[in-house]
Amino acid sequence: MSAPAASPPPRLPGTGPAPLTHRWRTWFFGGLALWVAAVLVTYWTNNSNLVPTIVLLGSFLVPGSFVVWAYERYGQDLGTDRIVACFAVGGIIGVLGASLLEYFLLDSSIWIYVGVGLIEEAVKAWALILLTRRIPGSGVRHGLVLGATVGFGFAAFESAGYAFNAVLAVHGLSLRDLVSTEILRGVLAPVGHGLWTAILGAVLFRERRGNRFVFNLPVILTYLGVSALHALWDSSHGIAAWIVGRITESNWQKTIFNFGYLPKPTHSQVELFAVFSTLGLVLVAALGLGWLWTLILHARRDGHLPVRPRRPKPRPELQPHQRWYQPPK
Repeated sequence: MSAPAASPPPRLPGTGPAPLTHRWRTWFFGGLALWVAAVLVTYWTNNSNLVPTIVLLGSFLVPGSFVVWAYERYGQDLGTDRIVACFAVGGIIGVLGASLLEYFLLDSSIWIYVGVGLIEEAVKAWALILLTRRIPGSGVRHGLVLGATVGFGFAAFESAGYAFNAVLAVHGLSLRDLVSTEILRGVLAPVGHGLWTAILGAVLFRERRGNRFVFNLPVILTYLGVSALHALWDSSHGIAAWIVGRITESNWQKTIFNFGYLPKPTHSQVELFAVFSTLGLVLVAALGLGWLWTLILHARRDGHLPVRPRRPKPRPELQPHQRWYQPPK
């Protein structure tokens, strides 16, 4: 009887990439199945006690899946406790701090979205710094993972608030508004808070010196840049409405507006508004993704972000009559 094979030694930090896993697929598809089941059971039974289940599952599904994906590929050396703390505690600190500052500092004006962008990006950056100030990690890779984790935590808790408000209608609980809100915010989540805070986190950790964060010109410009993307994202509907009004507004609509009434938009104006608002969101998302990809390329070029080696494709086994031929390596 042969002796059992010895187990491989544990992987030491920095000795190579961790085994690639796909737990994010289990998180996403399992959570999606549970969310759909909760929606269907609520619709069939009209049981309002299941509404919090729908809100929580739908709000945390996409942000949580992206965090698990980032952790599996680029952040396993950070530890699950740090990731969970950045997602949960960072997200809660972000929404609480942003709510307080926006309540005391902002008022209704044309610049309100600029203020929202500056405040929310500052609060998320502060939460990131607070939760990671003592870890030894630095560099673009750690900043991307931890920044995205804080941003997606913020997005999850914020989406839960929007979903809760959507379900409360004048005629009672609206399951349709709840579902549509969560689907929309789930689709847009990857190019929102998680993306902006990942960019800011990458620059913060790239400029970090030891365990000390440095607020130099690149960090300040990055903060202003992601705040501008945030403001453009939030104001895209208002900008689209202004553009449609400038190019299609008729004389009778101007007259009604001058009397203090809001004119009813025409069918073509509604279609144009949908087109311009969608194009605005796509443009802001493309700018953010392009910025992130530029940071990744520069980090790989400078050696701060390792490239995961690709698995070699298995060669087909040669048949007996083909073994005289050796394919090029």
